[in-house]
Amino acid sequence: MAVVVTKDNFTENVAQGVSLLDFWAPWCGPCKMQLPIVEELSEELKGTATIAKVNVDEEPELASQFGVMSIPTLILFKDGQPVDKLVGLQSKDSLKAKIQSHM
Repeated sequence: MAVVVTKDNFTENVAQGVSLLDFWAPWCGPCKMQLPIVEELSEELKGTATIAKVNVDEEPELASQFGVMSIPTLILFKDGQPVDKLVGLQSKDSLKAKIQSHM
């Protein structure tokens, strides 16, 4: 399962290694298509990368902090710093390649 990130646990989830955060909302059609891909990646990359999701309706501060204007937006972090930002529906292969390029 992908980790649910809030402003309270954000730092501990992205501080070390590679983390992918999926900014989404329950009413967003493309987000509903992205979530199963994110969940699959969380299983495949367990122990090597943190795969997480942020509900923008519940965490507007995080969305604002990282300039999320449309969803889904996926932000890749390396040791707590954003290193890549992808807007719109992404394929599993392209996400996996991006994650692995930062490991």
